[in-house]
Amino acid sequence: MTLDPQAEILLESIKESGARPFNAYSAQEARKIYDQASELVRGTPPEPFSIEEIVIPGSDGPILAWIYKPSADSNLPTLIYYHGGGYTIGSLKSHDCVCRGICVEAQCIVISIDYRLAPEHKYPAAVQDAWDAAKWVVEHAHTLSVDPKNIAIGGDSAGGNLTAVVSLLAKAAKNPRFVFQLLIYPCTDMTCSFESHKKFGEGYRLTNELIDWFYDHYFSQNDDITHWKASPLNAKDFSDLPPAFMISAGYDPLQDENKAYAEKLKNAGVAIKHSHYGGMIHGFLTMPGKIDKAKEGISECASELKIIFKKE
Repeated sequence: MTLDPQAEILLESIKESGARPFNAYSAQEARKIYDQASELVRGTPPEPFSIEEIVIPGSDGPILAWIYKPSADSNLPTLIYYHGGGYTIGSLKSHDCVCRGICVEAQCIVISIDYRLAPEHKYPAAVQDAWDAAKWVVEHAHTLSVDPKNIAIGGDSAGGNLTAVVSLLAKAAKNPRFVFQLLIYPCTDMTCSFESHKKFGEGYRLTNELIDWFYDHYFSQNDDITHWKASPLNAKDFSDLPPAFMISAGYDPLQDENKAYAEKLKNAGVAIKHSHYGGMIHGFLTMPGKIDKAKEGISECASELKIIFKKE
């Protein structure tokens, strides 16, 4: 499939602006620039009933989170969400449009988690925060108006990786039981050895150089990047994991590891639906103000969540 015309226009406008890639900056500078850029492409997302900021007590310090509620009702189905950004950039603000859209369209609570970023906090800090936050939400479900038996987890890119890892951690611990995992173009293999990294690693926003920059920030020299807590594709057993919905993009270097992960889930008997956006680039879901397929993707995520929540 050819590159979507709206994605092509966006990439061309970035090129013509002379904007340098994120890896040309320090991590701290790149975060500010990424948040500013997200404002330009988010459009006008829907307005939830309420948005509240809370602090979750993590084992290594406080974790900030935003709670999006679709109504004043109690005992609502809930999505715990981990934002993308290569473990180095990204924030509650940069992914606000995705959380708003899912909250309103799926009529569920969305709890967006502000896990610690690298290089200040290297692997496995993000994993620890993601796991701590998920457990805390389940334990405090009733005070949050959350239905404890109807909690899903999800995220995009690095957040998709954290979703997969938290699902595996919950399975190993036999608790909590999540009803669903939403995997939006997740990183699943940190070796970057799949063919799509070679084919789409230049010219489509998420480049090989940027991925290397992210992973160099996230991992220390002696870390085992093949361990399943870093590369969930290498887990030994995928059975009994929550049903999943995966989104991948056709001009994304991560697409082959997305497909491989979906295949492993399927082969293990996990119910999975995989929606491939052939003309899209990595990160497109945060761009509904510029790319119509982003709106479609957010709506598809919401629809799949509604289906699973009604089953419970």
